[in-house]
Amino acid sequence: MSNEADGPGANGVADPTDPSPETPAADGHHEPRRRLPIIGMRSRDEEEGIAQRIAHQWAQLRDVRRPEPEPIATGPSNFSRAQVPWGLDLAAAWAWRFLIIAIAGYVIARVIGYFAVITVPLVIALLLSALAVPVVDLLQRVGFPRGLAAILVVLAGLAFVASLLTFAGQQVANGANDLADQVVAGLGEIKSWLKTGPLHASDSQINDYIDKIQKGISDRTKDGVKLSSVTEVGTVLTHVLAGFFVILFSTYFFLADGDRIWAWFVRLAPRAAREHVDSSGRVAWISLTQFVRATVIVALTDAIGIMIVAAILGVPFVLAIGVLVFLGAFIPMVGATIAGTVAILVALVDQGPLTALLMMGGVILIQQIEGHVLQPFLMGRWVSVHPLGVIVAIGCGVLVAGVAGALVAVPLAAAVNSVVQHLASNTRVGDDAEEQLAEDYQELGESPPTNESVRND
Repeated sequence: MSNEADGPGANGVADPTDPSPETPAADGHHEPRRRLPIIGMRSRDEEEGIAQRIAHQWAQLRDVRRPEPEPIATGPSNFSRAQVPWGLDLAAAWAWRFLIIAIAGYVIARVIGYFAVITVPLVIALLLSALAVPVVDLLQRVGFPRGLAAILVVLAGLAFVASLLTFAGQQVANGANDLADQVVAGLGEIKSWLKTGPLHASDSQINDYIDKIQKGISDRTKDGVKLSSVTEVGTVLTHVLAGFFVILFSTYFFLADGDRIWAWFVRLAPRAAREHVDSSGRVAWISLTQFVRATVIVALTDAIGIMIVAAILGVPFVLAIGVLVFLGAFIPMVGATIAGTVAILVALVDQGPLTALLMMGGVILIQQIEGHVLQPFLMGRWVSVHPLGVIVAIGCGVLVAGVAGALVAVPLAAAVNSVVQHLASNTRVGDDAEEQLAEDYQELGESPPTNESVRND
């Protein structure tokens, strides 16, 4: 083959991969062949450098995407309060305060109910003192010492109650036999009515009913029940006797040393709050006194009116009915009604249905006058307690301490209502405990302690 065939190629195009250093020129001279750049081909060092750069960039990107956790910042908060909506903050403030007050009230009520043997006589003594304190003040103005006047009032009240109960008991004892005869006669009339009336009951059916009633009574009076009943009666009598002496001595000390006892309680309060505590207590005492006076007037009106109706109709136990109505009137809303029902039953047993209907009409008339004329006039003038508040107070009192709780619930509600109104009317905008404390120190001629002095101490 010729040299041309061994050269660049038959087509005259130089092979770019030919490693020959020379390329023939047009004039036949040979020139050094120039290496042409090869696209897509790099040296090994360049490829390793590129790989290292890619790995380094990937490591940097990975570090950026997964940074190290920042240290936990400590120190004071940037906000003085939690950044919550104003309405939620206000509702939460009211809610936790209301819960604390409700829990405290519940605990106090349970403690009072647990110690009812002591607390109820103390409250009754307080009510009696509110009723009798004007008489003690009158005797003191006349010239009697306070202690002697209190003793005289307590003894006079005790003698009055004892004589009243004695007369009522004698009347009941004298008429008990006649009333028993009337009960037997009434039962006979009922038996004859069952046979001849619309029921047409036979003697055997009536006797079966009577036997069932007697059996039920006998089943409830077995030996174990008798023993437990006697024990319960003994416990109740012991509590009543102890409560009587607590009422007696507490009433005397409330009348004789009431101011000093109240001053001791006021000194237990913080100095800045003593003025409000003292004024609130005196307002509550005035409200309690007015309530007791109004209740006594209403009770006397009910008792005298029902006694007059019973005497006109010839119903027995007039004085006993009057005492019962008077005591029942101290239980608002229901006490006088229950006592009037007893009077109607006595009239039914002793005089018959017609007299009982007349007695019921008289009781209803007297209670309507008392409920719509006398009580609104007295209570609206002296004590402002809504009827719904009276019902709620009675329910709470019964729940805590039974009948005794119902007796003291309404006067307690009246006192609390007066205190709340007094504090609300005498609260000034801008009252601050620190300002009140500074004023107290200024009145004493002293300077209030500073933070530096407290820290040095």
